[in-house]
Amino acid sequence: MLLNGIQIDDTFAEAFNMRGTRVIITAQNHKWAYHAANAMTGFATSVIGCGVEAGIEREMTAEETPDGRPGVSILMFAMGSKVLMQQLETRMGQCILTCPTAAAFSGIKSEDMISLGKHLRYFGDGFQTSKLIDGKRYWRIPVMDGEFLTEETTGMVRAIGGGNFLILATSQPAALAAAETAIEAMKLLPNVIMPFPGGVVRSGSKVGSKYKTMFASTNDAFCPTLKGVTNSELSPEIESVMEIVIDGLTFDDIALSMKAGIEAICALGSSSGVKRISAGNYGGKLGPHLFKLHDILKGAAI
Repeated sequence: MLLNGIQIDDTFAEAFNMRGTRVIITAQNHKWAYHAANAMTGFATSVIGCGVEAGIEREMTAEETPDGRPGVSILMFAMGSKVLMQQLETRMGQCILTCPTAAAFSGIKSEDMISLGKHLRYFGDGFQTSKLIDGKRYWRIPVMDGEFLTEETTGMVRAIGGGNFLILATSQPAALAAAETAIEAMKLLPNVIMPFPGGVVRSGSKVGSKYKTMFASTNDAFCPTLKGVTNSELSPEIESVMEIVIDGLTFDDIALSMKAGIEAICALGSSSGVKRISAGNYGGKLGPHLFKLHDILKGAAI
């Protein structure tokens, strides 16, 4: 398949089952809402080393938030419910409770409810108070700038992590510029995050390693400097590869996001330096969700 001179490989991205949640963070203005959200989603690029994958989903107006203040929504994903619950509570305590003027609310409904401020209330040392409003319990915890308000629980849902595509270009600047273009288009869509720095990862991995202590290692087939010494997937003109990884609440959310990102890159044309779009997979043996690039771009997978 060719789109505007850019080759789309007949391959698929392989993704995995995860558990996810959404938290709405508000503050007296967007500046402090982002301070809280950026702290809470820090060091959360990959479950391989961080435990969770998290990111800012979108900015919210005062008309959209539970307390009528400016806010942002974040999404957080983990491989299991226990890890997600532990990471959520830890990050709430260290990043939201501590942030001036910040408050936190549930951003998703589910039959599975997990603690948001349920245990954090004990920081109030007996001075905390609660109120039940429309079936939802809220906690008010005294802090030095006044009170920290948090909803008691938030929903946890089944989700998907690891949707991805690879951008193959003739130079590092070209690959990165294309990735930035894709991210801007993908950020307009709800229910997904791209958890790596700026939404882009350069250190794509493969399963296994020559070293026994490593269960993942560099994806040598897509490393430009290893063309002559490994079974390379790169043609001579490719000098840089960038990957975009997507986590989402549903299969369709990720597929739509991938479609938007790939189409934004292809709109740049091959003169941008991008020559191919591919994807990372493990032969379909490790993840049950297969995002086939051709089907996605034809709309058949959505």
